[in-house]
Amino acid sequence: MKLRRAVPFFAVSDMQRSVRYYVHGLGFDMKRDWTVGGELRWCWLERDEVALMLQAYPRDDDHAWSPTGQVGEGVTIYFLCDDALAVYRDFRSRGVDAAPPFVGNRMWVTYLRDPDGYSLAFESPTDAPEGMQYAELEAAAG
Repeated sequence: MKLRRAVPFFAVSDMQRSVRYYVHGLGFDMKRDWTVGGELRWCWLERDEVALMLQAYPRDDDHAWSPTGQVGEGVTIYFLCDDALAVYRDFRSRGVDAAPPFVGNRMWVTYLRDPDGYSLAFESPTDAPEGMQYAELEAAAG
C-alpha cells in the first residue's frame, strides 16, 4: 500500500467563474470533467505536478448543499514550487490579485484567495533573510 498524492477538492458556487480563475488566472489545465445536461459539474485540473478538483455545489437534488460559513475557513493549501517569485509574477501578469511574496520559514511565499474564498499559498525555498519582503528584493535589484 502506497499513498501517492493528496488532491484538494473545492466545492464552488460558480463553476464557470472558478474554471476561468484556475485555468486562465493560475495556469491549470483541465484534464477530466463531468458534465450533466450540458453543464460542467466537476473537473480535475493540473499544473505541472499538482492537481485539484472543483465541483459545483449541488443545489437541486437529494444531495443539495451550500456552506453555512466561509468555505475552507482555517485551511490553506500550500503548493511547493521551484520559484514562488516567478509564480507570483506569472499570476500578476494574468490579472490575479496575489499578495506580494515575503520570506517565512526560509520560504518565499505568496498568498491568494480564489473566487469562493479558498486560501492558496505558493512557496519555494530561499536563503533570503526571514521576514524579507518582495518590495525589498525589487529595490535591491534596482
